[in-house]
Amino acid sequence: MSLWQALEGARVLDLAQPMRRGMPQSPNHPPFRMTLERRHGDLVRPDGGSAANEIIVTGGHVGTHVDALAHVSQDGLLHGGRPVGEVMSHEGFASMGVDAFEPYVGRCVLLDVAAVHGVDTLPPGYEITPDDLSRAAGDMEIRAGDAVLVGTGWSRLWSSAGEFVGLTDGVPGPGAEAARWLAGHRPRVVGGETIAFEHIAAGRGHATLPVHRIMLVESGINIVETMRLAELLDSGVREFLLVLNPLPIAGATGAPVRPLAILEQPR
Repeated sequence: MSLWQALEGARVLDLAQPMRRGMPQSPNHPPFRMTLERRHGDLVRPDGGSAANEIIVTGGHVGTHVDALAHVSQDGLLHGGRPVGEVMSHEGFASMGVDAFEPYVGRCVLLDVAAVHGVDTLPPGYEITPDDLSRAAGDMEIRAGDAVLVGTGWSRLWSSAGEFVGLTDGVPGPGAEAARWLAGHRPRVVGGETIAFEHIAAGRGHATLPVHRIMLVESGINIVETMRLAELLDSGVREFLLVLNPLPIAGATGAPVRPLAILEQPR
């Protein structure tokens, strides 16, 4: 059987948030902007045809995106103990940039921590623990090289920018111990619904980001952030095929991505 035949009838879920001006984002990154540079009618061809086109300006960590290993350093060192000065220039990173991320097509495990607590959305500032993750996994095996997503339900708040960013009340996410639990399973990539794959306490903002350090610097595990997981969480599916392929922007520390979840239809 061919691959495309095996996927006939599969359900495809788009896990990317729509990118538009004013969408929720971390204040640490330049905002997304799009404007029509040429409108229909600005230039009309002899046959009556006209084309419109836009200019897009965005940070690499705005909207649904992948964090490259070069995104975070600790004491001047990147993953593997590489000094940042060896690979960083005004043109970006000669290695460990997002262009070094090999497209991922493989098994993905969804750990629905919100469901563990019997809610659709975890409360602001909730710190996810190893016990939460273990309970969400149940008897589902997490294999080395898998993708692992952590469900908080937070993407349900996307339309409320202030609440979603959580500058006042915080954002739910894994704490340092949960990050070590995840890293111990040696996944290829981890991801979640918030703008930072971290527990953000009320009033703290992005003062420290230990989960990023543990994943990117210590473990060499890429992170996907600001994913749209509400429909996937509601589906009840916890294992599926994930297609993940960020824009290969040479030397960048991150790039937009449109993850696709491929779900088997019930028989």
